[in-house]
Amino acid sequence: MNDQRRMLGWREWLTLPDLGIGRIKAKVDTGARTSCVHAFYVDRFRSRGRSFVRFGVHPSQKNDDEIVHCKAEIIDQRQVSDSGGHRELRFVINTRLVLLDFDDMIELTLTNRDSMRFRMLLGRTALKAGGFCVDPAASYLAGRRKTRKETK
Repeated sequence: MNDQRRMLGWREWLTLPDLGIGRIKAKVDTGARTSCVHAFYVDRFRSRGRSFVRFGVHPSQKNDDEIVHCKAEIIDQRQVSDSGGHRELRFVINTRLVLLDFDDMIELTLTNRDSMRFRMLLGRTALKAGGFCVDPAASYLAGRRKTRKETK
């Protein structure tokens, strides 16, 4: 294996600092081209001739009380097929991803993932940009989330 590669498990904790999301658990999904994040509301607006989106994220599964309100410029709208073959028109944004020593911009689509186990999918395009490899038998190779006791 190439020593330049960063190894990830099939699920990882990561950070999206431009969106104010300090920690979110993502499924590392080599079947998905583009990464996506759970957005339970999405509002498009224009400012100074450019298109933006406001959206809300529940970064922790099973905790709808924790809300992060985000804002980003829209870079595209795309038809995306989910794992069940359903097509959906989604907004696409650029945002910073921090994972291990990778700290760079990735594309992210916005969709409601309330019924899904993970609030985020990390797709192939971001994996390739980060030089990541995936060990499907491993989890949290980039580190585990600290418990409430450890953060006090």
